[in-house]
Amino acid sequence: MLDALPWRGPGPDRPPLPLPPERMPLLRGGRPLKAWRWAGAFGPDVMVVAAAVRVAGVPLAWWAIWDAPAGRLRRRFARGSGGVTVEAGRLAIAGRAELALGDAAPIEVVSRHGDQYIWTRKRAGMDAGGHVLGRPVRLRAVLDESAGYHARETAWTWSAGVGVLRGGEAVAWNLVDGVHDAPAASEQTVWVDGAPREVAAPDFATLGFREQAAVERRESLLVASSDYFQAFGAFAGELSGAGALREGWGVMERHAVRW
Repeated sequence: MLDALPWRGPGPDRPPLPLPPERMPLLRGGRPLKAWRWAGAFGPDVMVVAAAVRVAGVPLAWWAIWDAPAGRLRRRFARGSGGVTVEAGRLAIAGRAELALGDAAPIEVVSRHGDQYIWTRKRAGMDAGGHVLGRPVRLRAVLDESAGYHARETAWTWSAGVGVLRGGEAVAWNLVDGVHDAPAASEQTVWVDGAPREVAAPDFATLGFREQAAVERRESLLVASSDYFQAFGAFAGELSGAGALREGWGVMERHAVRW
C-alpha cells in the first residue's frame, strides 16, 4: 500500500493505513511515532507560535512570541506540556496568550518516507482573536497537524504565513522542501480568499522574506540530535501559484533531525 503514495485530500481513496483520528501505533517497522500540532498566528505587530510534540510517546512543547513594537522575543522550550495547548479552535500559552482559532479549508497529505509513511493536515488563513501579553489582538493563523514514522535522518525547509496579494485577496501559504514534497499530491498549498490550491515546489528566495527575530535550538543526545531554526518576519515577494504579495507575515524554518 505504501507504493500507492503520495495521496492528497480531502477526497476518496484515503490510504488504508492507521491515520488520525484513528490511533497510530507508537512503533511501526522499527520506527517510532513522531506527532505534533503547531500553530502560528501572525500580524504586523505580534506573532505567536506554539507546538505540542510527542516523540515515541514522550511529550515536549515550545512557544515563542515576537512583540514587534517592543522589539522583544519571548520563548520557552519545555519537557512535558509546557503550558501549551494547540488544537483545532484554540492556541493557548499559559499566562501569555489565549487565542480562539476560526476554521479554514483543510488539505491532507500522506507520503512515503524511508520505509514507512508520514501524514499531515494543514489549515491556513483562519481568524485568530483573543489576547497576547495582556493585549487584545486580531490575527490570522496557520495550523499544522503532523504524525508519522519519519526516516532516521530527516530535514526540511518550510515557510508558513498569511498576507494580502497586490490585487487585494487574502492569502495564506504552506510551502516545504524535504517532506511531503512530491511533484504531485504534495503539501505545497496557497489559500486565496480561503480556497486552497496545490502549487509548484517553492523557490524560497522569491518570497522576499525579511527576518525580524529568530528561535534557534540545537540538541545532541545519545541516540538523537536536532538543529532547529525558525525566523519571524515580513514577506513582500512572489507566491507560487498566487502572485505578488502586497504584505505578508509568517515564518521561515529549517530543521535537521536524527531521531
